[in-house]
Amino acid sequence: MDDERGDDRVTLRRPEAAAALTPLGWRYILGIATTSVRVDSMRQAVEVAATATGTCADDADGHLWADVRPDRVVLNLQTLAVAGVTARDAWLAGRISASLDAAGLDNGPEVGGEGPRSVQVVEIGIDALDIAAIRPFWKAVLGYVDEAGADGPTDPLIDPCRQSPAVWFQQMDAPRPQRNRIHFDISVPHDEARHRIDAALAAGGTLRYDAEAPAFWVLADPEGNEACITTWQGRD
Repeated sequence: MDDERGDDRVTLRRPEAAAALTPLGWRYILGIATTSVRVDSMRQAVEVAATATGTCADDADGHLWADVRPDRVVLNLQTLAVAGVTARDAWLAGRISASLDAAGLDNGPEVGGEGPRSVQVVEIGIDALDIAAIRPFWKAVLGYVDEAGADGPTDPLIDPCRQSPAVWFQQMDAPRPQRNRIHFDISVPHDEARHRIDAALAAGGTLRYDAEAPAFWVLADPEGNEACITTWQGRD
């Protein structure tokens, strides 16, 4: 392992990852380093993805994936072998940002405003009395797989193609028929949370719970269906 490239065996703590990535125009969200690059065409988007891949060189396969669209490219870095952000990912983020800057491309953060939404990661939470009993069903029906190092009977599930939200299971002690038992977790950059909450409240939502903010806020739509806005803060 080359010291300059950073250790890829140890996951960074959340504050360490955020501190390393934010100055580079990247955001730390739910164990992933992510950034959005604005482009003018699909051709340019493919070029951006190629630049990032070339910059990562041999590390690309184990760390980088991209969502390529005509108006933006979302680049994600994670050490897949440990399912977390390591010093190697922070090092790669710096190199990719330098390459993008040299090409005249901007991967700075988007916070609030009228432009495209900020980067985010969405999960689906399922309440269950017997997680081990229902997990195989959701794994089969969604075509999902275990995340690296997390193959236990109560662990989350992920899309092997990384196109759809991960699913995690919340242990319940008793049935809860009065509330929905499946909810969305929307993980956003910590400085985007207030904007997203305010927008949801202005759209008719209500704030149900904020005692554990800034780790998460529980919001509900006008019929009581819940969603959580979450950040990395308040968890370490």
